[in-house]
Formats: sequence, structure tokens, C-alpha cells
Amino acid sequence: MSESESEQTGEQATRGADDRNVCRRCEREQGLVGKYDINLCRQCFREVAREMGFRKYS
Repeated sequence: MSESESEQTGEQATRGADDRNVCRRCEREQGLVGKYDINLCRQCFREVAREMGFRKYS
């Protein structure tokens, strides 16, 4: 049994080594907005948020 098949708990059990969370537009890895499976970095999210239907309240 390899190390990836051994019993793991938590995040290690669901994410493999090849699974990376990256921005869908620019592939940046930092500053991701992952809520609601948006998966955009914060910079890209600011550029397209209005087109997606988000509003700024303040």
C-alpha cells in the first residue's frame, strides 16, 4: 500500500498532491475567493464581480 492509499483524515484525505486551488482566470494561487466555488483570486474577482451580479454596499 502506498502512502497516498494509507488511512488519512481531514484535508489530506480529500486533496491529492495534484489538486491545486488556483484562480480560473490568471492561475494565481494566493488570495483566492473560494466561497460558492467562485475560485477567482481577489484581483480578478474585483474585475468581474459586477458582471457576476455582486454589489458593493459601502
